[in-house]
Amino acid sequence: MRKGLVVQKFGGSSVANVERIKNVAKRVVSYKKKGYDLVVVVSALGDTTDELIKLANGINPLPSEREMDMLLSTGEQVSVALLAMAIQKMGFEAISFTGAQVGIITDASHTRARIIKINADKIKEELDKGRIVIVAGFQGVTLKQDITTLGRGGSDLTAVALAKELSAKECEIYTDVEGIYTADPRIEPRAKKIKEITYDEMLEMASLGAQVMQARSIEVAKKFNVPVYVRSSFSDKPGTLIIKEVKRMEDVVVSAVTLNRSEAKITICDVPDRPGVAATIFQELAGAGINIDMIVQNVSHLRQTDISFTVAKSEALKTTRLTKKVATRIKAGEVLEDGDIARISVVGVGMRAHSGVAATMFGTLAKNKINIEMISTSDISISCIIKNKYVEAAVKALHEKFGLGK
Repeated sequence: MRKGLVVQKFGGSSVANVERIKNVAKRVVSYKKKGYDLVVVVSALGDTTDELIKLANGINPLPSEREMDMLLSTGEQVSVALLAMAIQKMGFEAISFTGAQVGIITDASHTRARIIKINADKIKEELDKGRIVIVAGFQGVTLKQDITTLGRGGSDLTAVALAKELSAKECEIYTDVEGIYTADPRIEPRAKKIKEITYDEMLEMASLGAQVMQARSIEVAKKFNVPVYVRSSFSDKPGTLIIKEVKRMEDVVVSAVTLNRSEAKITICDVPDRPGVAATIFQELAGAGINIDMIVQNVSHLRQTDISFTVAKSEALKTTRLTKKVATRIKAGEVLEDGDIARISVVGVGMRAHSGVAATMFGTLAKNKINIEMISTSDISISCIIKNKYVEAAVKALHEKFGLGK
């Protein structure tokens, strides 16, 4: 008896070697034996994507984004074929596909493409034949047949989008941790696993640096109300369920502390203080497809000001080069790049109904002699840019101050 469809996604650490691929195959087959139809999304093996990026940078520090997509999409093609072979060896029918083969159509924004639509007919045909369908995560194809990738962590987006398109009963994200924690357990051993968390909190955590899931995948899950279950591929312990709302929503003011070491700060010194200058700078960066995060402009006293902003560290070189050109054009001063920073954030839906969180956070950092370089807030988070060397002390201090280890 068929119990319905489950979409499962396995990250790179889950398929890092032959033994782990076999372990994933056993887990997938165990679901098939229970009567579930299965679509399995797989990332590239282990650190393959990082190794391919390193290889590309050895050839050209600023490679074509189209060619990067051609290169990076090969990683998942290896892993889906190997997993299909492992499942077939166990006596079950499985078939592997690339993103293009299963009709994942995207726009042409190479390295960070957005899904336009999914033509899931081929998947449905194979499921009707009783096969386990293995899909390469992280990738799609444009209407002009150019291969694209969906940004770092894009396999999560593939899985959630397929779960929505196929009306799956569940979307399970398997990773190397047992769920979502109140802090990174590798830094704070007293971090606690969260049983249930809201889409809003998870989206905020993911966008602020939590590595467990890609932020865009949570956006899609929230938009279409797709329940997502995060669990470990190395144990059978319960994980974390990501849903619309949970009973404890306003009981807990702060739910987690997150950190992000993958940002860089760019500062333009001595910017002329006149209308339209900031627009010129950021329009130029936007035109180059660079996503800006935090922005701080100093108060002007001498008709000049400094403007600082953060970008992904992977785009720092490109951003700095372009910013220097703009700075020359607007007659600003030097452009400084600082990659030795980190973002520390506190997140919680309960913050909407409680005051004093910012004061507590700033006071805790001050008590630990940690200087704050930039600040940004939303209704459920507060973030600070600090020097990278203070990150672990900041995480532990804030985790303790907000009682997250209790």
